[in-house]
Amino acid sequence: MINCLVVDDEQHAIDVLTHYIAQIPFLNLVKTTTNPVEALQIVNMQKIDLVFLDIQMPEMSGMDVAKTINGKCKVIMTTAYSEFAAEGFEMEVVDYLLKPIPMPRFFKAIQRVMNLTAQAVPAAPTAQQDSIDDDYIFVKTESKGKMLKINLKEIDYIEGMKNYVAINHAGQRTMALLNMKDLEERLPKKHFFRVHKSFIVAVNKIIAVEGNVITLKNIKADIMLGETYKSGFMDLMKNKLMG
Repeated sequence: MINCLVVDDEQHAIDVLTHYIAQIPFLNLVKTTTNPVEALQIVNMQKIDLVFLDIQMPEMSGMDVAKTINGKCKVIMTTAYSEFAAEGFEMEVVDYLLKPIPMPRFFKAIQRVMNLTAQAVPAAPTAQQDSIDDDYIFVKTESKGKMLKINLKEIDYIEGMKNYVAINHAGQRTMALLNMKDLEERLPKKHFFRVHKSFIVAVNKIIAVEGNVITLKNIKADIMLGETYKSGFMDLMKNKLMG
């Protein structure tokens, strides 16, 4: 669970972010405030993982607040003025959202937070962590405002389709507003492998490889093995190759 704080001097902007946060199950809104000084007190006194921080505010600017936070939690800047973007990224904020903020862009920023969180906490391998039985992802679907939980162990393969990906899992096909690169980075590499610019496969579902065609268990569609990914894929297969 990611504990969030929203800081903005405009209530309408707070309402928009509050609505977005409520739609993502792994985000927990701890508090909202229009006062940047109060925001600093909240960060110091409570467990805050992520701050949505407006730049132009009275008393203290969002830039000043971010400098004072100094890495205690992750920061996503929000503003109606694009000229502040460069300064924001120089301060190593996670992302910079330009108002009015659309939901797909908000969700992409949250994905960046998730990726950074996973990279920042390298864990020692254990038998439990080596398994994907209890692991899952939430994706934004084609239906407006709908998030769907997908268990990783049920994924057969993923197909890239321009601005969307088609996740084939448990006999279903879910269209999600994601790109292949972000999804590839989120999935555990031991269990999922990108075999083509348009395909990621679940390694344990592979039952045959013939030339450049991969066959998956209980899946009629043939998955193409792209030349760019062939060397890495064959290295993966060598560990299990007999004879």
